[in-house]
Amino acid sequence: MAGKVYLVGAGPGNAGLLTLRGAEVLARAETVVYDRLAAPELLALAPEAARRIYVGKSPEGHTLEQDEINALLVSEGRAGRTVVRLKGGDPFVFGRGGEEALALREAGIEFEVVPGVTAGLAGPAFAGIPVTHRGVSSAVALVTGHEEPGKAESDLDYAALARIGTVVFYMGVAQIGEIARRLMKEGRAGETPVAIIERATTARQRTVRATLATAAERVRTEKVQAPAVTVVGEVAALGERLAWVERQPLWGRTILVTRTREQASDLVRQLRDLGARVLELPTIAIEPLPQDELAGAIEDLAEFDWLAFTSANAVDLFFKCLTDGGSDARALAGRRVAAIGPATAARLAEHGIRADLEPEEAVAESLAAALLEAGVGGGTRVLLPRAAEARDVLVETLRQEGALVEEIAVYRTVVPAAVDEASLEALRAGEVDLVTLTSSSTARHFVSLIQSRGGEELLARIKGQLKFASIGPITSNTATELGLTVAVESAEHTVPALVETIRRWAGK
Repeated sequence: MAGKVYLVGAGPGNAGLLTLRGAEVLARAETVVYDRLAAPELLALAPEAARRIYVGKSPEGHTLEQDEINALLVSEGRAGRTVVRLKGGDPFVFGRGGEEALALREAGIEFEVVPGVTAGLAGPAFAGIPVTHRGVSSAVALVTGHEEPGKAESDLDYAALARIGTVVFYMGVAQIGEIARRLMKEGRAGETPVAIIERATTARQRTVRATLATAAERVRTEKVQAPAVTVVGEVAALGERLAWVERQPLWGRTILVTRTREQASDLVRQLRDLGARVLELPTIAIEPLPQDELAGAIEDLAEFDWLAFTSANAVDLFFKCLTDGGSDARALAGRRVAAIGPATAARLAEHGIRADLEPEEAVAESLAAALLEAGVGGGTRVLLPRAAEARDVLVETLRQEGALVEEIAVYRTVVPAAVDEASLEALRAGEVDLVTLTSSSTARHFVSLIQSRGGEELLARIKGQLKFASIGPITSNTATELGLTVAVESAEHTVPALVETIRRWAGK
């Protein structure tokens, strides 16, 4: 039985511009065939088992020619697979999606077109340029600036284009001089505003402003690179007043996040919402340990007075062990539950448990003090599932007051086997402004990872030049001991507080 191919518009580079329908089909894809301009984050929406095939094209060369891409889609469809062809922008706007659809139709393969946000509209919008504006421009033309090589003459009617209020050229950076010359030859004034938007909608977007007469020179002196869209018309001047992306607090900053991918999403989202270019380099992977001891403790749960959780990971592994044993949250009836901080308390709430105690500061010392103040002391039995490498201060403090603490290592943190090479390359290139550290483990593992994958030279450069943002004093102390420079330290040990601290640092 033949499969189905979805021609999905991935948008011009900002992952948030993918449509709901695009996300839906990606979530059940068996094969993803993707372009250079599709945001890398979108690949994470596909199932882990999905086959991912890169067919990107660039000015330097093509991974596959178009006929080969067509044949690949037909082959995957004939194999009975659900295929997502992830295309930059919109499949049917200078995306050659029509050619792929024709190949599929001729082969008898079912397909669906999922429109996307095209760069010719999104790029100007992200640069503060309305492509139509009352009293300025009532028409817009979307035009390719890169026609098929070898053509005897252009298909473009420059005389007609010169009369349209707004003209947006795709892929026209290399031809901007010829484009401007022909428009001016047909009567468009040399003073007509022009905006060239490089890497539109991404955190590396840059807008170069010019006129038709100066556009070629500005592109040359500013070293504008593809991909870029060029807006010609009076509306381009509005971008100087309506620019909004560049006014975001973290615009122009590149921040590297070192949390596990499972835990990083909220931090990444908040930083991107403030305009940062966010790279991910997880330095920690969670490795569950044998749960026999925990299973035994859960069987005797009625004997404990308190359960104390010092991480969301411990919460998840505790409840997995609980449900694997045929029980559920009702087994905690009569037990009091403590969470070290908001993130751990929130994870407990996801499992149906509201924490009875949460200290003002999300550190072991504060949790220990809060438990003692709550009456934990001589003879109180406390179950503490936690990381193997967790600090001893909580256990020692409670035991000194006579509490009977059963600590069980349910996981350990290890350096991930796989490394994001793009993030590592950004570190090598000196593109990173700040690295976030959300625990002592992330600091230690960051150094180990750089040492093993980047080498001593890169590690020395990082220690000498790179700045770090720490979630609190304990993490800062560890980072400093490792030779890292802590430029930002959050007053509260939470992700929102860390983000706010970074925002204030960037505004200095």
